[in-house]
Amino acid sequence: MKTIRAGKLTLGGKRAPLFVIAGPCIIENERMLMQTAETLAGICDDLHLPFIFKCSYDKANRTAGDSFRGPGLKRGLALLAKVKKKLGVPILTDVHEIAQCKPAAEVCDVLQIPAFLCRQTDLIQAAARTKRCINVKKGQFLAPTEITHAVAKIEATGNRNIMLTERGSSFGYNNLVVDMRGLAIMRELGYPVVFDATHSVQMPGAGGYTGGDRRMAPVLARAAVAAGCDGVFLEAHPNPAKAKSDAANQLPLSQVKSLLKTLRDLHAVVSL
Repeated sequence: MKTIRAGKLTLGGKRAPLFVIAGPCIIENERMLMQTAETLAGICDDLHLPFIFKCSYDKANRTAGDSFRGPGLKRGLALLAKVKKKLGVPILTDVHEIAQCKPAAEVCDVLQIPAFLCRQTDLIQAAARTKRCINVKKGQFLAPTEITHAVAKIEATGNRNIMLTERGSSFGYNNLVVDMRGLAIMRELGYPVVFDATHSVQMPGAGGYTGGDRRMAPVLARAAVAAGCDGVFLEAHPNPAKAKSDAANQLPLSQVKSLLKTLRDLHAVVSL
């Protein structure tokens, strides 16, 4: 298993600790952003878990055209830079267009390719050429074996700083399922594999918005860690019911520490 770099963190490799990518779905305002980042960083510090803060400045893939998308690139990156300066943690954000890659890389340590865009060659390679760590989310429409093509596109630029994320597969209309075999299959490529617990419980596009069942996120997270993933991805919010995106799937901040403690201990057993 290769090791990769995300800011000052070295991730992956044999017997490495479980790493955590977590944060709210989208930047709603500075106060919520800082509160969530500080809480999550404190939790991961207490549990001795490597932590990457995740948040989006723009959600270009909302179900409805009038849904809240965030503050946009310039303002959003300025706020993420504040988080990085204050807490000293690596930052992950997603990019949707080629033009976003360079400015995002000036602030963020990990550029994420959204699941819907994981076959977009020009976007993937523009992100990879920034030399930042690239997190590719496997599309809901792909078999785990097919992610090898996205990896090859990144490697073609000379970038070997790659992680791969499982976030469920389409199962008929408005539902996702997770095949835990996919984690092992993707790990065969030699890069760290992450399980996205909260997006995997989505019910996409049901009734003009994305629904879901956050109760199942801890269940799937425990299963994924037992199956041998290297990291977990969680979206968390101080009050998910009032979240402006993914309200049905984000975990309450109050529940994150107990879940991560369980996942940390489970990972330690699996890694023996």
